Amino acid sequence: MELNFKNTIKALFFTMTVFAQVNCSSSNDVADSEVNPPVVNPPVVVTNDVDFWLTKGDQSVLLAKQTGTLGFGTSVNAYTNIEVNASQKYQTVDGFGYTLTGGSADVINQLTALKKSALLQELFGSGENSIGVSYIRISIGASDLNAAPFTYNDLPTGETDLGLAKFSLEKDKNGVIALLKEILAINPKILILATPWSAPLWMKDKDSFIGGKLQTQYYDVYAKYFVKYIQQMKAEGVVIDAITPQNEPLNGGNNPSMEMSALEQTNFIKNNLGPAFKAANIAAKIIAYDHNCDNPNYPKAILADADAFAFVDGSAFHLYAGDINALTNVYNSYPTKNIYFTEQYTASTTDFGGDLKWHVRNVIIGSMRNYSKNALEWNLANNDSFGPHTPGGCTTCKGALTITSSESFQRNVAYYIIAHASKFVPAGSIRIASNSSGNLQNVAFITPSGSKVLIVENDGLVNESFNIKFNDKWITTSLAAGSVGTYIWK
Repeated sequence: MELNFKNTIKALFFTMTVFAQVNCSSSNDVADSEVNPPVVNPPVVVTNDVDFWLTKGDQSVLLAKQTGTLGFGTSVNAYTNIEVNASQKYQTVDGFGYTLTGGSADVINQLTALKKSALLQELFGSGENSIGVSYIRISIGASDLNAAPFTYNDLPTGETDLGLAKFSLEKDKNGVIALLKEILAINPKILILATPWSAPLWMKDKDSFIGGKLQTQYYDVYAKYFVKYIQQMKAEGVVIDAITPQNEPLNGGNNPSMEMSALEQTNFIKNNLGPAFKAANIAAKIIAYDHNCDNPNYPKAILADADAFAFVDGSAFHLYAGDINALTNVYNSYPTKNIYFTEQYTASTTDFGGDLKWHVRNVIIGSMRNYSKNALEWNLANNDSFGPHTPGGCTTCKGALTITSSESFQRNVAYYIIAHASKFVPAGSIRIASNSSGNLQNVAFITPSGSKVLIVENDGLVNESFNIKFNDKWITTSLAAGSVGTYIWK
């Protein structure tokens, strides 16, 4: 009994001691936490500094604003850098757009008034849902994407009209001109370039819309034909910003078409067209050549003539042959003269992904990095049979839009090629420096409002992550193979 009692007293004492230690420790912990509360780091908040619009070559994403957060920082990584430098400036941009052919006007004018109004706002407006097209090209008379060839002074065989008394815009008044008036009501500042595919047949050395040359005896009256065109368009409320003397002067096989050598164009500009514009106080620019990049010597020959040089604003190019770097070749030879990129078509026989890559790389990024002031895709719109077109005209040229009925249309690859620039790079923007980096083809701009814009095309076969670096900070992003991204920040 005595042993058990002693053991009981020991156990009770041990229990009380432990309880006191625990209670004391607990009391001290509470006191410490009240006096020195633990430090809790606030969550890191990353603000979105860069808007990102994406189009994928597989069409799963089409000019869509992405929802991820892109914040500038300095976290080091091993990705490729595209560094943008706003202090290094190049050419001022006139705009991006399409050719409003007669056929384009015909099919767009077939839409209901409500549908057409909505489409024109989408194309030429400045709202959130618009793509801001800022430059258009039109034909003086018919192009091959009219239903039939014509000029503004067509006469019976054997007749002439040296005073241009029978000159008339009538064949375009309900088509191109009527549509231009609606476009100008939306964007009065849009720039318009006008180009003939052929002179009137009575001025040519063959009685055909296809090929042939302008007879030298009619050089002067043809110069006055341009003057009359610009004056009468102005009377319709349409100001022509610039002309080229001849579309594709080395291509005599189109319908319509007319051949004009570099020497012939030089003589026409310096002896006839330039003086006629000066005499009539015509402010429209004269832009030489308007053909492929494989013959930069053509515009250089014109600019080498001192008298022609005085009248010529610059040179225009297409890229059905040659290399886009030819634009820099001409620019370096005559850096006071401007460069333009005026035509490239997408075909019914090619695919969306391939055209997206090639055209963004060459027409948008390539032309801009080679000093062009504009970038134009070819035809704005046609029907689902790739018409209208003249007999012998282009049968595979696919418009940026296909008008499928009076109530509907579809957006094709050329729509997105231009939109990735036109929506974000308004007229008056300036190209700024950005380094090329492997498959990540790119070009950068600063807009009149001070925004920076970077257009990037992943020309490779795999997804690529990369940094966009600006003012010693960077964001990290990625593009799938064949995708195009436009990045915008203040």
